Formats: sequence, structure tokens, C-alpha cells
Amino acid sequence: TWLLKTHWTLDKYGIQADARLLFTPQHKLLRLQLPNMKHMRVKVNFSDRVFKAVSDICKTFNIRHPEELSLLRKPRDPKKKKKKLEEAEEEALELEGPLLTPGSGTSQITITMSTLGNGSFDQTPSELHFPLMLSNFYLHLRPKKLTLKGYKQYWCTFKDITISCYKSREEAHGTPAHQMNLRGCEVTPDVNISGQKFNIKLLIPVADGMNEIWLRCDAEKQYAQWMAACRLASKGKTMADSSYNLEVQNILSFLKMQHMNPDPQIIEPITIDINPECLVSPRYLKKYKNKQISARILEAHQNVAQMSLIEAKMRFIQAWQSLPEFGITHFLAKFQGGKKDELIGITYNRLIRMDASTGDAIKTWRFSNMKQWNVNWEIKMVTVEFADEPSLAFICAEVDCKVVHEFIGGYIFLSTRAKDQNESLDEEMFYKLTSGWV
Repeated sequence: TWLLKTHWTLDKYGIQADARLLFTPQHKLLRLQLPNMKHMRVKVNFSDRVFKAVSDICKTFNIRHPEELSLLRKPRDPKKKKKKLEEAEEEALELEGPLLTPGSGTSQITITMSTLGNGSFDQTPSELHFPLMLSNFYLHLRPKKLTLKGYKQYWCTFKDITISCYKSREEAHGTPAHQMNLRGCEVTPDVNISGQKFNIKLLIPVADGMNEIWLRCDAEKQYAQWMAACRLASKGKTMADSSYNLEVQNILSFLKMQHMNPDPQIIEPITIDINPECLVSPRYLKKYKNKQISARILEAHQNVAQMSLIEAKMRFIQAWQSLPEFGITHFLAKFQGGKKDELIGITYNRLIRMDASTGDAIKTWRFSNMKQWNVNWEIKMVTVEFADEPSLAFICAEVDCKVVHEFIGGYIFLSTRAKDQNESLDEEMFYKLTSGWV
């Protein structure tokens, strides 16, 4: 606690005889590692709350969206000796994101969506629509019980956020055999370039869980169009949205990076030793030999070898964002009524209940359908209420429930931002949503 009111007495502050006081400047030099890995020194007001301090730092370095960043202190090395007092004046921190600053709370808090004013989620930016109609498109409706049935061919149209399936093209003007609204669904790719497999897995919310549906495409372009349409539809957006064409191109670029080099002999030798253990996950190290992994890395490298550094970085970010698990933070939790630990996944617009052993989504809840969420600090339980669905309650197994509360509140705060970047951020609303107090 900073004692900033110099005209107050210690008694007025409530300082007792056993309190430890430290006389130190408010403004100190901070050594920062920025997101671009550069190290800079900047003078920071240490008495400011983290939200304001980060905003001021971002203004200094002309960094956009300070609300998406925070400060992270690297863990100290216990083996190192303590530095002298004058050396301790300079802190070494990293500016990282997206991190949310922890705050304090009462024994129980309730955050209602009415506190967000006119903020909204997943709005469709345009009322325009047009159907995406592809012939010979295969649709597989998979029941919850495993069967040996294969893919059944349907003529499908994609209009607005709905897929309609007909037994033939001639029946497309009549009543569809199947119709699916994709708002709020989970979209997962299942692609194998070498095997020419272009599948899309959809988990569509229903009253008692999620319906699993598989779409099988014939070629890359068809897959990219349908995948982009499904991703937008899950957010309540149509193909008329301005981001549709860009999404298609990003998917095609990601597929292009996965192509194997048809002529391994043209791969240029690289003098740097490749250590697969630093580049791939343990499960692939067990599945393949180091020579096989190194060869595949060299083949993949040829797809970016002629690019500039910036272009290669942008391509890497696009590939990263295309991964099924991108943007999902997982927490081990025990749901009310459940007998075993499961996963709760949190993204910028939804909560996902997941199987802890497989990672498969069991149920999805959109923030746009949320009425309020409650945190009971005494029993460490998070309860979320929705407009037209049963409430959700769970206890975190390995982290403090405060962390989950901060993620939910932080993402909702980000969704209320105006498009006008010149508008100042509501700092008090941020702390109310992430800490439970005004």
C-alpha cells in the first residue's frame, strides 16, 4: 500500500507499530522486454495500478491495445546473491499479453451483463446474405452411439448461418432433409494433405449436449470456403461479412504450408544442426525417428525459405491462429453433478466443457447468452447463469477460482471496446469485471 497523502498522519492511515515502512520514490526506472523481444528502459510510476501503468507504457512506445497486455516479472533465481540496495532500484519486467492483473474480492461477488451498458457480442455486421452452393458435397450425420455407417451424399446449401441438406440438387427448392443452425457451434478441422482428406467436424449445441456432425470436402478450395463459412456462422456472422474472403485466403495459405516437397533432392542443405526435441511435442518424438522429423522440418522450411523475415513471421502467426486449440485456455475443474475432473476451456467469446482425457468438447456456452456469473470465494465455486439454458457451476482443481473469474471478466471487458481507438478505456469497469468491486 502506497501512502500518497503526505498530510495524513500514520494514525489516520491506520498504521500500527508492527508495520514495516519503506521510504522509496514513486517513479523508478523499469527495464522492459517488449513483445518484439527488445529491451527498453522507461520511468514508471510504481504507485499506479497495473492497468494504468501498462497504458502509460504503451503510450510511450506507441503500442496499440494496452488493455490486452500486462506486466510479468520473471521468477528470481534463488541461487543468486541479493543485490545492493541501489541496484534494486531498477526492476526487470516483461510486457506480455494477454494477461489479466489479479485483484481482490469479497466473499462472494455477482457480475451481471447489465453492467456492460450497450456492449454487445458477436453481432452480424450486415443483413446481406447469399448461398454458398457446392455440388457433390458429402455430409455425415454421426449419432452419439458409434456406428459403422459411412458418409452419405447430400446436396447442401449454406445460407446466412444455416446449412440445408437435400437428397438431390433437384429437391433444393423444397423442404430440406436436414437443416442445421451453426450459431454457437464448435468448428474443428480434420485435414491430411498427403491423404487428400479435408473434413470439418461440427459440434452443434442442443439441449442435452452437442450433436456431432462431419462434413467431407473434395478439394482444398471447397474446404476453405466451407471452413470459413462455418467459422463465421459459429459467431453469428454470414458470408457477407467483410472477413469472409480473408478467412478463405488464410485457410488456403495454411494448407499450402503443409504441402510436402515433391522432389526431396532440391532441398538445400542447412548447416545448422536440428534438434527435434526443441521443435516438436513428445508424442511425435515417440511416434517418429529423429531423422524422419528432421527431414520433415527441412521440407516445411522450403515453404518459407524465400520469404522475408516479416512475411515468414506473419505466415507463422496465421498458421498458429489456424490451429484448433488456438485461443483456448484450459483449466482442470470438477463440475457440479460430475464425478470426475474435466476441463473448462475459456476463449474470448465462450466457455467450453471438455473431456480431460481426449480434449473433445462436450458443451459450449457463449458469453452472448450469459446473464451473470457468481464467485463464492469460501467454497471456491464459479457459477454462470444463462438466458435460456441451465446454469453452470464448477470448482477449479489446480488454480484459484479468481483466475477463471479474471479470464471471464477480462474477455467481456475486451468485447465492450468501441471501434473508435481514440476512446479512453474505462479503468473502473475493468476492475469491476475482473475484481468484483468498483
